[in-house]
Amino acid sequence: MGKTTIDSKEYRIHNKSDKPDNIVEKENQIFLECQQIEKTLPNFLRSYFAYLKSNVLPMTRLAYLRDVRFFFNYLINETALTDADDIKQIKLEDLNEIVAQDINLFIDYCRRYVVDNGETVTIYENNNKTLSRKKSSISVLFKQLYRDGLIEKNITDGFDPIRVPKPGEREIKALQDDEVMIMLDAVTTGSDLTAHERAYWEKTKLRDKAILILFVTYGLRLSELQQLNISSFNFTRGEFKIYRKRDKESIMPLNRSVQMVVEDYIRNERINVIQENEAAEDALFLSLQGKRMTSRAIRELVKKYTSIALNTSRKAGYSPHKLRATAATSLIGRGNSIFDVQALLDHEQVTTTQLYASHKMNVKRDLVNDMEWELERKDDK
Repeated sequence: MGKTTIDSKEYRIHNKSDKPDNIVEKENQIFLECQQIEKTLPNFLRSYFAYLKSNVLPMTRLAYLRDVRFFFNYLINETALTDADDIKQIKLEDLNEIVAQDINLFIDYCRRYVVDNGETVTIYENNNKTLSRKKSSISVLFKQLYRDGLIEKNITDGFDPIRVPKPGEREIKALQDDEVMIMLDAVTTGSDLTAHERAYWEKTKLRDKAILILFVTYGLRLSELQQLNISSFNFTRGEFKIYRKRDKESIMPLNRSVQMVVEDYIRNERINVIQENEAAEDALFLSLQGKRMTSRAIRELVKKYTSIALNTSRKAGYSPHKLRATAATSLIGRGNSIFDVQALLDHEQVTTTQLYASHKMNVKRDLVNDMEWELERKDDK
């Protein structure tokens, strides 16, 4: 039995599925937040709500609903396209009068806008990837209204294109194998940590090492690791269960290194946190307060140790997603099948995995090392 609080109301979850309570609670939080946003939007969007619920992932549904709410607030506060003072008051006729140019101006507005709440002025800047998603949110909205015969024209063909890098054009950032070893040495010995970091490390080194080993071995997504429980692991059978996108479950085999570090953490560090805080959560990775670690805390942990491996500032350290890329490039570099790596990392399309196969970690370095013009000039003298 789990519970969630939204708008000061406590929602209790009676879980009769075989999913752990924390997974069901997370799904329910997204579901309830979507419902809360839908209540603030006009009733004529019901078909749009139904489309999102049936056709996109829960987090995408939530992002689209937030975008639509933001768009309607923009119509009220930044344009003369509606007389409404509240989102609920926006009429279907208002949307029927909107043309493609109005949407293009909205996307341009989203590039950089200012919010003044009376006490703080915040400047928001969005990159093309975010703008592309906002455009997609609004495109789906107008296409759905047109399909349902609620507006007269399909204006989406007139939306300006947004240039986002194709997957093959992006530089893949990942640790090299020797950098992984430096990172693991840092978390094992506490080397290159500040005095403040080292004091904290003394209490969390086994937990931190288990987290990093899981990331670089399996290429887990941040959400997959953050949601792990003690009950996820069956050490007798040498496996653990994770919950992936699209409501999928995967059984992952344990190798000796992973089993060793996870059991070491559970027996010799996690137990101390439980005893000190009288906590009894099933969560695998706990904060020093005995609560499930947040995604933000895990992200900062990864940035800290990867920055040591990269010999850069803490701010320039890598995200957990780049450890996912590290696992992919390392597995393929060891000669493993692309299709096997695709299955391990849960890539929907093998073309995503192929990007890592074509990524040569040292090819640029090898090329420029063959072009030592100044050294060759001196050797000729």
